[in-house]
Amino acid sequence: MTKQAAESLRARYVEQAASDLQKNLRQQHELAERFKALKEEEALLGDILSLAERFEGSADPSDLPEQAQDEPALPRTPTERPVAAAEPKKPRQPLLGDLLSELLSAHQEPRPAKELREELLERYPDRSPTPQVVRNTLEGLVAKGRLRRHKHQRSVTYTLVEPGKRQSRATKAR
Repeated sequence: MTKQAAESLRARYVEQAASDLQKNLRQQHELAERFKALKEEEALLGDILSLAERFEGSADPSDLPEQAQDEPALPRTPTERPVAAAEPKKPRQPLLGDLLSELLSAHQEPRPAKELREELLERYPDRSPTPQVVRNTLEGLVAKGRLRRHKHQRSVTYTLVEPGKRQSRATKAR
């Protein structure tokens, strides 16, 4: 091997080693960020587990916190820390169940889910739950005793239960 060929080979090895070193450092940085995100996720899951354990013994489902069913989870970057409930980054939208209850309170007669959804889309154009989400939410409110379901042949309609006339699950089971 000539001296020139050996120097050329050595230069390529040095260049390759420098490139590999930079790639390795980049991968280390990405793994460190991923590890940090996993630690934050672990902490969040621990918080969720402790909340679930705290509400586990609750006999009254209305004591449980509600979750908005029509809103997708906000995407997070791997390094973004989850926002605590006490310090929201944006104003929280009213829950779908609360909006549907408000719409029902304006009517004396029972209303079908389809009409409630249409009225919701008209009054709140920024909200666009699917018909299934609206039905599921209404059925959840029936299960909580906040709404009453009326069946007429194949159609189902809903009315608001007056707060003083709500029954707990334990009372209904008797």
